Amino acid sequence: MDDATFEQHIAINLTGTFRGIREAGRRLRDGGRIINFSSSVVGVYGPSYGAYAASKAGVEAMTHVASKELGRRKITVNTVAPGPVETDMFMTGKSDELVQNITRTIPLGRLGQPDDIASVVAFLASPQSGWINGQVIRANGGMI
Repeated sequence: MDDATFEQHIAINLTGTFRGIREAGRRLRDGGRIINFSSSVVGVYGPSYGAYAASKAGVEAMTHVASKELGRRKITVNTVAPGPVETDMFMTGKSDELVQNITRTIPLGRLGQPDDIASVVAFLASPQSGWINGQVIRANGGMI
């Protein structure tokens, strides 16, 4: 990986999330919700994913810290870390064989669907999640 690609991963995934948390913390009313996105790649540590996994691990660390900083205002900070989800972004450039191999690593036997992730986000944004704070939810069918 060249330096420009590494720096792009950090700028988008880590710096972007940092700025989002900071601005949300300034602007949200007490009792608000911040939901970040990581990736189950953080727990898989596959070859060629070093910069991506590192940037997403940083998101998870910032989630834990921000949840403590903003908790006194009853603002919860959590992260959703999807596994493989059947989206155009995931499917592009992957052979059927590769997708089948990835699917075999998932105990539930299928790729995630966008609604699988949206349901977790909706729950974390709801009043019912008020006691969930500083967590990383790995929505990945049991992959890790």
